[in-house]
Amino acid sequence: MGWFSNDSDQAQAYDQYQSYSGSDEHKAKLSHELIAAAASYEAAKAYENHVRENGQPASHAEAKEILAGFAGAFIDREFETKGLDFIDREQAKRHAERQLSDVSARDY
Repeated sequence: MGWFSNDSDQAQAYDQYQSYSGSDEHKAKLSHELIAAAASYEAAKAYENHVRENGQPASHAEAKEILAGFAGAFIDREFETKGLDFIDREQAKRHAERQLSDVSARDY
């Protein structure tokens, strides 16, 4: 499947996000777009594992639901551990859902 290659914008955002040190100096650089891209990449990897273990979902709607769950879990976990605000968290979730919906539509 491989929706996001290792040199995609999402993969680069994921790498940039993972290198975030938690300092106040870098906190301002964490936009909801960056977090959403990192979440999209992480969700796509988790989804590929899910499909490998359980098979392809029956519909695009089901695939989007699974992807949104993976992205939402990543975003919630990261926002709780890094102490970012609720509004950015919700914006990141919506942004990730849009990215994943667009890319997952290719399979249906």
